[in-house]
Amino acid sequence: MEESTQTIDLLRHGEPEGGVLIRGWRDDPLTETGWRQMRSTVGDAAPWQRIVTSPLTRCAGFADELAARLGIPVTREERLRELGFGDWEGVDPARLYRDDPQAVADFWDDPTAHPPPGGEPFGQFQARVVDGLDSVRERYQGQHVLLVIHGGVIRMLLAHVLGMPAANLFRMEVPYAAASRIRVENGIPRLSFHCGCFE
Repeated sequence: MEESTQTIDLLRHGEPEGGVLIRGWRDDPLTETGWRQMRSTVGDAAPWQRIVTSPLTRCAGFADELAARLGIPVTREERLRELGFGDWEGVDPARLYRDDPQAVADFWDDPTAHPPPGGEPFGQFQARVVDGLDSVRERYQGQHVLLVIHGGVIRMLLAHVLGMPAANLFRMEVPYAAASRIRVENGIPRLSFHCGCFE
């Protein structure tokens, strides 16, 4: 039996409060600029039947607002939480580059081999994010779903869909409020666009 088409849109959160910091599980809310960025990306688009969000405030706050405006259900999905950065959580990247430039360079070059000290193992991050995507695909077959998530999660999902090595994750730019789309047809996920616009 032919499987119906499923569309999974990805939306990164906007600018969080607190300035430029390394954020994984740190739970900062959005700035006013962050809210504007996300509202601007979504605009008047309303193709979704359900929203699935990271539980962290910088994602879930906007997801709740949008779900209420559109009158659709929203679900929190723990597996779509950002990578845990351990000792680097809440640290200004400029300080890290000053104090331990080699460790930072190694992480950006190959996060699988050089995770942040005390951070979530990269293989574990990859497994839980892909498991989260598989769960969305299975539970909402044939639906148009919006995931409100994080830059690292988006990179991991797109790397999975494209068959990219996880070591190359940070070669992909994912700015605040970036929009991407995955289409699943006959069980095969394909990247439809990245850093584009919802309609």
